Amino acid sequence: MKKALRIVIAVICMASLVLGYYAYLSRRNDSVKAEDNAEPTEVQAIINKNFTNDYPATPRAVVKWYNRIITAYYAEEFDQGQLEKMADQARFLMDDELLKYNPRDTYLASLSMEIEDFHNRSRTIVSSTVSDSKEVQYKTVNGYECAFVSSYYFIREGSSYTRTYEDFCLRKDSKGHWKILTWRLSTEDEINGY
Repeated sequence: MKKALRIVIAVICMASLVLGYYAYLSRRNDSVKAEDNAEPTEVQAIINKNFTNDYPATPRAVVKWYNRIITAYYAEEFDQGQLEKMADQARFLMDDELLKYNPRDTYLASLSMEIEDFHNRSRTIVSSTVSDSKEVQYKTVNGYECAFVSSYYFIREGSSYTRTYEDFCLRKDSKGHWKILTWRLSTEDEINGY
């Protein structure tokens, strides 16, 4: 009788272990599937964008992507590795001449200081707007095709709001891609006043 009781208890224990392990694996697979179906964060979307195969077609689209990246710098959570990948994406949108005068290490150091300053001042870019397609100006400058695009940023600092305006100059490279050559702060009255 004792031997039969031991066998029954052993079978119950084994069955419990098997069922418990099955339940553990089922829950684990469900959580992995939920993570796979989750929307990527803005930082992940920026890092995963393949500009080599899917470069923005217009000067406006280039500035919109650049604005997306800089907005993420100041509003999103990320680690140093992700910051460097986002910075590389921003640099991919820049003209070779601008990159020559702004090496990667210098750009990253300056960017890190600027992000820290934004955070210290409780400052974020709430939204950015790029001028309409019909407002983009195209000119030939020193034999290069250039485009001039304006953008403004709605910025919150603490509880106050301001608007900042910037004019971008983009130059078409040898592959036909519009690249950011330079930009400058402007006023609302100076938009597209390059």
